Amino acid sequence: MNHFYVITNEDKDRNLRATNEVRNYLLKHGKVCYLGIDSQSRRNGEEETRPEDVPEDTECIIVLGGDGTLLRAARNLVDRGIPLIGINMGTLGYLTEGDTAGIPDILERLIADEYIVEERMMLTGRIIGPDGEVIAQDVALNDLTLNRTRSVQVFRFKIYVNGEFLYLYNADGIIISTPTGSTAYNLSCGGPIVEPTAKLFLVTPIAPHSLNNRSLILSCRDRIELEILGHDRFRETRAEYITCFDGDTEIPVKAGYRIEIWQAEQKTRILTMRQQSFLETLRVKMN
Repeated sequence: MNHFYVITNEDKDRNLRATNEVRNYLLKHGKVCYLGIDSQSRRNGEEETRPEDVPEDTECIIVLGGDGTLLRAARNLVDRGIPLIGINMGTLGYLTEGDTAGIPDILERLIADEYIVEERMMLTGRIIGPDGEVIAQDVALNDLTLNRTRSVQVFRFKIYVNGEFLYLYNADGIIISTPTGSTAYNLSCGGPIVEPTAKLFLVTPIAPHSLNNRSLILSCRDRIELEILGHDRFRETRAEYITCFDGDTEIPVKAGYRIEIWQAEQKTRILTMRQQSFLETLRVKMN
């Protein structure tokens, strides 16, 4: 590889020490390095990384931050198909390759083309209003979640798979997760952990008011639909709920809305150099 684009979470690398280390290393070895910044202030101003900001000759995107920064980069640049590698400056960093202490080794192996490309499944979510109008549509690498907001009452929603009614939930919400997202919110809610390159959906209820609180595992070919009914005591309600893509983009929804989820056409390509297995990585991160 010769052409790199670095996306830095400025809130985590405030003095750009790690960013400059990456840039200087690459330039010293005769490589081309472009820089981009991801910060809370820029995101609030909707100045996220845009596909047109990344030069056409970019062969690899290096993400300095945590899992959230890498997820944003994956979604923002989903149509570019450029492989990403993460350097962790956050907490757990399930999606990242290593931390800042390993920068020289990671860059050396990138330059030498000593890496494996993992293709990760993504999902597409479409939000449809009561009149059939498409309110929003987006992709996610980790998950799509449906949660209640301020109300302390649980709400009801139905789940359909391939048009067939499956279950009526009374719960705080639900998570539709990809295998990559199995170690995120899904794990916190008691869902199973899945090898990240698998192709399937995980459906995990959030605090269900039922004896049936198990997760479901569905085929990646299945089409999932959520129908929002509102509070358990009221079929009609003014209360709003939140649909969230990868814990980032939030869209308010109400009773009468529907959410359709299916496997996205796009995939995220993540670079790894690890010799250890996914189970070994999981053991290290969990401990």
